[in-house]
Amino acid sequence: MSSMAREILAFILTTSGWVLVSSTLPTDYWKVSSIDGTVITTATFWSNLWKTCVTDSTGVSNCKDFPSMLALDGYIQVCRGLMIAAVCLGFFGSVFALIGMKCTKIGGLDQTKARIVSFAGVNFVCLGLCSLTACSLYAHRITSEFFDPMFVAQKYELGAALFIGWAGSTLCILGGALFCLSLSEGMSSSSSPYPSDRRGFVNSGISVMSRAAPRSQSSHARRPPPEYTSPSQHFDKNAYV
Repeated sequence: MSSMAREILAFILTTSGWVLVSSTLPTDYWKVSSIDGTVITTATFWSNLWKTCVTDSTGVSNCKDFPSMLALDGYIQVCRGLMIAAVCLGFFGSVFALIGMKCTKIGGLDQTKARIVSFAGVNFVCLGLCSLTACSLYAHRITSEFFDPMFVAQKYELGAALFIGWAGSTLCILGGALFCLSLSEGMSSSSSPYPSDRRGFVNSGISVMSRAAPRSQSSHARRPPPEYTSPSQHFDKNAYV
């Protein structure tokens, strides 16, 4: 796979993952009340990072926003911060990816574009880790309460938003890793003694010199020795008188 095709695939993966992660923030169903062992269900409780709601048997829902941020449980505050950080990292990662990709006309030289797109890959990897941590922390709290025999309050199950967040995190990590591979190619091309656009010129110059050297040597070998005496000078016996 060429580097340009790999970068396009990485951009598709990371952008799709960023959209999935961003869609989990307004999603209502982070956790849904469990009906395990219940014969008659009169109401369904569900909650996300911003509010808690209840839906009765007639389909009418009543929601209540969390009144105070400081009065929230610690895991909800951590999940909020991680998800917001993930969305911000995805935005900056997309901008850097568009600048550093080889299919775009901005960004400068190939080595500079490789560094930029690798930095975008690091942003997307951090995005995936933040989202993965937030969803896993929220899911751990739900499962620990569900399997705790001493917990007598309403028990919940995993909501659809958690699975969407896990899927988006995986896509972002894979795409970010593909972006980071561009750095190794950029460094390998910059470490060569001659740039790629000058190698042909250097090689052609060497070949021309190698072909011209024997010809010049043969011309020197065939050159007659210089004559130091002139045939026009004749001396007779009157020259010594």
